[in-house]
Amino acid sequence: MKGGDGVHEQISMCPDMIETKQQDKAPKKEKEKPNMDYCTATKAMQILGLSRHTFEKTIKKGQIIASEINGKRLYLVSALQEFMQTNCYNDLVNGSVDPRNSLNDLTGKEWLPETKSYLYQKGLGANHPEAQIEKLHPAPYSFQDIGRLIRFFTKSGMIVLDPFGGVGSTAKACEVDGRKCISIELSPVWHDLSIKRLETEVGEGTSSHHHFINGDSCTELPKLPTDSVDFMVTSPPYWGILHKKDQKVIKNRVANNLETHYSDSEQDLGNVESYTDFLEILVNKVFIECARTLRPGRYMAIVVSDFRDKNKFISFHCDLINALNRAAIPDGGILTLQGTKILIQNHKSLLPYGYPFSYVENIHHQYILIFRKEKKAARKK
Repeated sequence: MKGGDGVHEQISMCPDMIETKQQDKAPKKEKEKPNMDYCTATKAMQILGLSRHTFEKTIKKGQIIASEINGKRLYLVSALQEFMQTNCYNDLVNGSVDPRNSLNDLTGKEWLPETKSYLYQKGLGANHPEAQIEKLHPAPYSFQDIGRLIRFFTKSGMIVLDPFGGVGSTAKACEVDGRKCISIELSPVWHDLSIKRLETEVGEGTSSHHHFINGDSCTELPKLPTDSVDFMVTSPPYWGILHKKDQKVIKNRVANNLETHYSDSEQDLGNVESYTDFLEILVNKVFIECARTLRPGRYMAIVVSDFRDKNKFISFHCDLINALNRAAIPDGGILTLQGTKILIQNHKSLLPYGYPFSYVENIHHQYILIFRKEKKAARKK
């Protein structure tokens, strides 16, 4: 090395030195290749999607067997995959239907989330191929939301009544989930479209599995036998709200040449002038009659929303609760309120109602009122 000039001489190592250096190094041990046929307990739990507690229970029951390999407890991957195809595994993941459950076909794990007091509205979207008939109706509701209620309040093959059938959302949900629907619709237009909807969206011949009635619920419901229906679900008219042509209606329906009201019929509850008369007919001639057709112990669910009539706020859901809770049913029994669910409509756009002078709500939720038919009226204390 020359000092001071910053230039280093290259030092070459002789072959003997290299050989000595290599001999000094200890030979490296080859890493043991992992056996891909086996996995650890942690990995096994990940594959099975089980908690440690549940995983250990399956081991105690002998459903999963560990192998001792090189002092480690390992699990054969192919055996885990075979276990995942068994009914035992399905019960572990989804739970099993309690033999005492006469209400529905849900397991405990499926039951629990449905007891929440709210749910988010779910739809296909206006441009979806299967939403083209639905959007023709001025006030449709999602068959997916109705399907959740049907699955909770009925078993497969049971009968579901909808006294305001519309374009067949309830009937479609029943067909998809293996129930039978009685759908009553006043308007011949919506009645025909509901049948067409099942035939085109679900499958040819599916409408024949259900009973579609084109008529007025006030006259058709009394024809149905007492204690013959397992569940009633519907969304009734909200009085004359559809006759209001606010910003939303003009933008979404008038501009697209879509219907803005149910019908021009005098029997149409949406055309009743007085709110008091509307409520009296809806409660006594429709919902109390629906309750009569229900089997004792079964449920009815009514999907409604509050609304404004000019500058007056109408708490429609409260009025229905006050009128129906503990109401006497012809041929025996009473209705009792079991709870309300909030159906959140988070997709709706905000409009500047009241701005900048007063508070006017954008109503972005509906209420699902849940009543049960009790066999006998409770004794007064």
